[in-house]
Amino acid sequence: MIDAFFTTWQGWPEWLRGSLISLGQIVLLTVIVILCVAYLTLAERKVIGYMQARIGPNRVGPKGLLQPFADVIKLLIKEVVIPTRSNRFLFIIAPLLALVPAFSAWAVMSLWPGFSIANVDAGVLYVLALAGFGAYGIILAGWATNSKYAFLGAMRSAAQIVAYEIAMGFALVGVVMASGTLNLGKIVEGQSGGP
Repeated sequence: MIDAFFTTWQGWPEWLRGSLISLGQIVLLTVIVILCVAYLTLAERKVIGYMQARIGPNRVGPKGLLQPFADVIKLLIKEVVIPTRSNRFLFIIAPLLALVPAFSAWAVMSLWPGFSIANVDAGVLYVLALAGFGAYGIILAGWATNSKYAFLGAMRSAAQIVAYEIAMGFALVGVVMASGTLNLGKIVEGQSGGP
């Protein structure tokens, strides 16, 4: 069975095999990021619960381990409220403009040695550029509601994002100077070893 798969695999064109490998890497990376975020959120909620002398999320699964997935399902089946005077298309597309750059930034991250979807020499600049692009989705969401209060809140949120990005950029300058490269894979490799 495995031999038949490999002979079929070798019969496919090189561009198709390369595309399927890249697609598999993207799916693997997306699943890893989503699971890490889900369980880090669960851990945060548990710690906050203990700090407030309460149990925290414990309803779904053993000790609440399936709670993040129940929360996602609940959010997906909730009614989508679109303001009546809003620009419907922009209101729906705005979350994509905020999420796509966040997921795209993971393409240059080196999760383990030799694994990154794109080995970009200017990976640090790529991450900074995509982090700045995410603010446009928030501004568009506030503007598309056709409400001055929502737009004012979106502008405040975008200003906070830009302000934090400036500090993050200055923090990365020291890392780039110490490593001598903008490639995130080489920066990670430069930190290997140790005591």
